[in-house]
Amino acid sequence: MRRAVCPGSFDPVTNGHLDIIGRASRLFDEVIVGVLINQSKSGLFTVDERIAMLREVTSDYDNVRVESFRGLLVDFCRAQHASVLVKGIRAVSDFDYELQMAQMNIGLAGVETLFMPTNPTYSFLSSSLVKDVAKWGGDVSPHVPDLVRRALRERLNSTAPA
Repeated sequence: MRRAVCPGSFDPVTNGHLDIIGRASRLFDEVIVGVLINQSKSGLFTVDERIAMLREVTSDYDNVRVESFRGLLVDFCRAQHASVLVKGIRAVSDFDYELQMAQMNIGLAGVETLFMPTNPTYSFLSSSLVKDVAKWGGDVSPHVPDLVRRALRERLNSTAPA
C-alpha cells in the first residue's frame, strides 16, 4: 500500500491545505494528515478542535485519515508505515527550508519528501494570514471551508461577514 503523510499544525486548515491533501489522495492509497502537537506553542484552536475540523472537511475522501503526533515527524511516519511526506510549496523561500528538512528526514529514517507546488490560487495563503484577517473582521470565506470560517468568527468574536 502506498501511504503518505501530509503534516502540519493546521491552525486552522485552509483551502490551500485541502488542495494539497486532495491532490495527494489521488496519488496515494492512503493519506494520513498528521497534526503536530507542539506544547511549546499555543494555537488558536486546540489539537482536538483542529482534528475535528480536518476530519469534517476531509470526510469526502475515503482514503484520508487524520491523526495527531508529537516528536519527530519521521517517527510518526514509521508508526504509520508511511515512507513519503507530501509538502506544499508556496514560494522559493518555502523550498529552501523544506529541502533542509527533507534531507534530514531521508538521512534519519529513509522517508522521502514529495514537494507539491501550491495551486496559484492559494500561493499567498497561510493559516497565520487567515487568522490575522479574521481577527480584524475581514472576510476569509474564499480561503477556508465554511466550517472553519464559522469557528474563526466564534473564537475571535469578530464581525466577519456571515
